[in-house]
Amino acid sequence: MTSGTTARARATAVSALLASTLLLVPLAGTAAAHPARVSPAVSAPGAAGFDAAALERALAEVPDGDVSAALIRVGGKGSWSGSAGVRDLRTGSPALPHARFRAGSTTKVVTAAVVLQLVAEQRVDLDAPVSRYLPDLLPPSFTEPPTVRQLLTYTSGLRPGASLGSTTEEMYAHRFETLTPEEVVAASVARGPAHEPGDRQVYGNIHYTVLGMLIEAVTGDSYEHQAAVRVFRPLGMRHTGFPGGLDPRIHGPHNRAYTDIGGRTTDVTEWNMSDRWAAGDMISTTADLERLVFGVFGGKVVPPSLLDQMLTVPDVDGATYGMALERFVIDGREIWGKTGSRPGYHTVLGATGDLSRTVVYSVNAKSAREDGFPLVQCFALPAFSS
Repeated sequence: MTSGTTARARATAVSALLASTLLLVPLAGTAAAHPARVSPAVSAPGAAGFDAAALERALAEVPDGDVSAALIRVGGKGSWSGSAGVRDLRTGSPALPHARFRAGSTTKVVTAAVVLQLVAEQRVDLDAPVSRYLPDLLPPSFTEPPTVRQLLTYTSGLRPGASLGSTTEEMYAHRFETLTPEEVVAASVARGPAHEPGDRQVYGNIHYTVLGMLIEAVTGDSYEHQAAVRVFRPLGMRHTGFPGGLDPRIHGPHNRAYTDIGGRTTDVTEWNMSDRWAAGDMISTTADLERLVFGVFGGKVVPPSLLDQMLTVPDVDGATYGMALERFVIDGREIWGKTGSRPGYHTVLGATGDLSRTVVYSVNAKSAREDGFPLVQCFALPAFSS
């Protein structure tokens, strides 16, 4: 048993205690509108290459019936930051521009960076089968085990793992329960492969849950500590980390998150999301995620010799992802980005490969787990338009 598994076992009792002491009170009806608090700060007023006016207009609409708070940072050639909305719908206090939030699947960028560091150290081979590092992971039905590269590029063929519900409303009823990574993965592999490794790209958390287990097996250390010493600390991400065990709280300054449950606006800030683990359990800030973007694309945490491979889409029909990151073309510019969504929280990070433009945002939105394009259209795309 790895030290990470041991820590998770010790934490199991914590969830039951917190479930009995934390009370989430639904907010009746639709939240009342509050005046927007917009705090733009432009460090390079004359910089071209992004539409600051469009971002200001988007923030001026916050809060609305969906979004209660929005935090945005634009970087590269010229920088801009802004925030709007409220910290808490009950009090109407202004949103905290440096708030911590659930960063969702942007966690996968960190996981990929740690794996690629292990590749650079020759402790992991990208094209080796995962069974080399996790020999007891796959049953005989997997006649061709996926490789580490295929896990990184979502082409492993693994099926989704166990979950606590498919909708936010279903998951809400189990928000203080937990599934360990081992339980999540065991449910996946018991169903056999969905397709041959490398045949299709199917985005999902399961690939990165297995990669978290691989990191622990190779290092003999917890995934959380490896992420801290290899990524967070070197990049100065002082406000980024993972909840302690199964702790459902966000410690430190944060804006409350809401969604609709049973037709009522409900506070969903407290939630045990440990089953997302190496695929989506990170808590961060926009400033820290901006440091992550510059660290990854600047070759500080992903060795330059491997960055090109990270930003290579596999030769599979319909593929759009490299390793963790997805490729987009906006107005002729190649952009690499990653979204993250948890109930009440929607996060985006994106950049051009040369770091001439970056964007990070966190939006507290009821629609966070629905189609995220309307939010991206408002709070991210203007960063890549002049």
